[in-house]
Amino acid sequence: MTNWNRSLVALSICAATLNANADTLTDIQKNGEVTIGVANEVPYGYTTPAGEPAGESPSIAVHVLESLGVKDVNVVVTEFGALIPGLKAGRFDVIAAGMYITPKRCQQVLFSNPTYSIGEGFLVKNGNPKNLHGYEDVHQQDVKMGVMSGAVEYGYAKDFGISMNKIVTLPDYPSGVAALKAGRIDALAGTSLTMATLAQKDDRVTLAQPFEDLVINGEPIKGYGAFGFRKGDEGLRDAFNQELKGFIATPEHIAMVKEYGFGEHTLPGSATAETLCQP
Repeated sequence: MTNWNRSLVALSICAATLNANADTLTDIQKNGEVTIGVANEVPYGYTTPAGEPAGESPSIAVHVLESLGVKDVNVVVTEFGALIPGLKAGRFDVIAAGMYITPKRCQQVLFSNPTYSIGEGFLVKNGNPKNLHGYEDVHQQDVKMGVMSGAVEYGYAKDFGISMNKIVTLPDYPSGVAALKAGRIDALAGTSLTMATLAQKDDRVTLAQPFEDLVINGEPIKGYGAFGFRKGDEGLRDAFNQELKGFIATPEHIAMVKEYGFGEHTLPGSATAETLCQP
């Protein structure tokens, strides 16, 4: 094969790859079907006993996708740490798990603009026997803190200066609650909304109150959750952003997410994926 022919083949392969990525929006609109990925984390993204999508992110996703003409929404449930690999492998088309936008994740996937913002919290045993009210308490005491695999809290702990031998990584939050009740960890770290939701479901654990706001390098830490897309799916991402622009903060949006604990107090303000992706 000549160099010219090799170049033509290479260009054809590149063009085919770009077209395959760029056509996701067209494909799902043509087929009327899409698959979203969730981590079964209440209240961000999970499925009902009947297998229906539920939570803040899937509810908004269904609304947006219906506005885009896609009525059939399938759901794949996986561990949080497997969401990005699963998206890149084509197991689903959109991450609808309330995933935080971080510069590191932005290197792997595209993000929509955020749909909510929220701070951190601890789940502890009733009575808070170790008196843990923030990351500084973990840093100072001989205790164990649980974090979910793939979640941002591991990085927060590391950046805060907490010794890694104090951190226990768990596959999901139910495992974290079990570890807390069994005494394998002294606090479970996550967003205040997730921790409060878990506390409502088990009378042996509670939300640590008060909680000292997490500050790293002088910056208060707040997470901004959004939808994730494969690199090359800018068309689908842009279509989501256009729909979100006219929906987030409307009475319809607030009413939709209120049952999951979200509302005006969790609105993302003027934050955008572009700014949040910056190192």
